[in-house]
Amino acid sequence: MATSLADFAEQINPKTLAEARRAGFRQATRVHGSFLAAAEKRALVWMAERMPSWINSDHLTILGFAAQIATGVCYALAAHDRRMLLAAIVCLAVNWFGDSLDGTLARVRQQQRPRYGFYVDHITDSIGAVAMMGGLALSGYMHPVIAIGLLTAFLLLSIQSYLATYALGEFHLSMWRFGPTELRVLLAIGNLAIFRWAWVIHGRYRLFDIGGAIGLAGMLLMLVVVSMKNTVRLYREERIG
Repeated sequence: MATSLADFAEQINPKTLAEARRAGFRQATRVHGSFLAAAEKRALVWMAERMPSWINSDHLTILGFAAQIATGVCYALAAHDRRMLLAAIVCLAVNWFGDSLDGTLARVRQQQRPRYGFYVDHITDSIGAVAMMGGLALSGYMHPVIAIGLLTAFLLLSIQSYLATYALGEFHLSMWRFGPTELRVLLAIGNLAIFRWAWVIHGRYRLFDIGGAIGLAGMLLMLVVVSMKNTVRLYREERIG
């Protein structure tokens, strides 16, 4: 069984763990500045206020997670029937509904569980991303290397975000005005475009390969810039001497 850092600290100084527990959990400040953030927030609050009482945040989390897994399955099946690309759009919409509304519902009902919600939401997002990009890699519409590259970049950005949440006390739901909702919209548009332009530039390149390569470059640039920015900020805040 893994040993936590708190256990190591307790072995050195038994008072450390007790002090950490008394300090309590400090919820990070949520920062969301994507293109669709304002309109999305209004829509989510409107839906949360009208959600039947028997539906809770856990139900929505499970729904969003199942829909993301289903999206990957649809992409894999699209290798044999491209109509599954349309089914993938439906799954993306359901994923947005469950994944975006669960936290809003908890806040509207004043039933927040900060640690539980943060952990469950993001571990399911990570697993779902593996399933979705795995489906794209099997679809025949994107080269597996690009799909793996996008998945790796996504997970690295996620790690950066979680580390910043802990170290800076700020949880950024979007970067450079792009968040999960914008990415879902772009992916849905791409699914529709594939029906006419699966191969582009004189039929030499797959549309999703070009879009994926551009997205990968942007994500890696974002990772470098944001990581350097946070490193400099932390260095200045904890300057020695």
